[in-house]
Amino acid sequence: MTDTTDPRLTPLAATLPASVPFVGPEAQERIRGVAFDARLGANELGFGPSPKAIAAMQAETAEIWKYADPESHDLRQALATHHGISPDNIMIGEGIDGLLGYLVRLFINAGDAVVTSEGAYPTFNYHVAGFGGVLHKVPYKGDNEDPLALIEKAREVGAKLIYIANPDNPMGTWHSAATIQQMIGNVPEGALLVLDEAYVEFAPEGTAPAIDTTDARVIRFRTFSKAYGMAGARVGYGISTPEVISAFNKIRNHFGMNRAAQAGALAALNDQPHLAQTLKQVAEARTRIGEIAAENGLTALPSATNFVAIDCGRDGAFAARIVSELGKAGIFIRMPFSDPQNRCIRVSAGPETELDLFAKALPAALKAARV
Repeated sequence: MTDTTDPRLTPLAATLPASVPFVGPEAQERIRGVAFDARLGANELGFGPSPKAIAAMQAETAEIWKYADPESHDLRQALATHHGISPDNIMIGEGIDGLLGYLVRLFINAGDAVVTSEGAYPTFNYHVAGFGGVLHKVPYKGDNEDPLALIEKAREVGAKLIYIANPDNPMGTWHSAATIQQMIGNVPEGALLVLDEAYVEFAPEGTAPAIDTTDARVIRFRTFSKAYGMAGARVGYGISTPEVISAFNKIRNHFGMNRAAQAGALAALNDQPHLAQTLKQVAEARTRIGEIAAENGLTALPSATNFVAIDCGRDGAFAARIVSELGKAGIFIRMPFSDPQNRCIRVSAGPETELDLFAKALPAALKAARV
């Protein structure tokens, strides 16, 4: 195969694969030549955002000729009020993914150690590789990330960043606030705990520790992509000390935020009754996914997210065949990347009509996968 690498690239960039952490459903649809009937694989909110958020974004289209407020002032003020903290403790960015990229750029030089879990959210790894960091991974403990092992590994390698998601993606499991707070308390000197709370709105009370904006050992990330149903708008935010937060201003894309998305996120935040309705819909959908799994002899893992990991009882190759067969039937789902989590398939909570299609297609997919 001919090497098409541009010789003008930096040595680091030349070594990186030209790939993205996830293959989107759109790319798969182009290959299939037809759209999926059920989009249940990307942990999007198929129930949609608040109608007030949609109206706010529509109203902003006539003003789209203007750049967005580079300070995201109104949204930061509203989030500060919502969380009972100062706006100086909040940074708005282009989804958690964008903020993770900025964070790694701020803290990681080539060769610096970073700790995460084997099989955890791969976009974080993508950013670490992109800035030359060295990833050190620890295994899950059962189906949960292992806070103690992460801290021990960080001490061992002198890590500058330690990543954990609570609740977890891809397994949907979670730790108590007390466990995470203990983890924060044990962060080694010179390290920063990256606490990804993208799914925290779906989690039981007592999952998230109280926000302490004086603790420089941790930065927390939250998003409007999941519970607020605005994945395509790309609005996330970080919470930490003013010193950590202000550092983002040194390197971020100050005009990276979408003006309509800012307005939509503000309206969504102010529509907490719609959020409550969404959480109810997701809980009901998780129950339905569990019932579908049981009807087919499979086991749904407990979930504190808007998706359910289903243990298929065999290995990753078997689960991959199920994913493929469901794709042929027009059902888009995904599965974890790493063993032993890859014994599971992962199904997003979605509208009843789409779960009906999943329920109808699963028996045949299982039968074909077992051949």
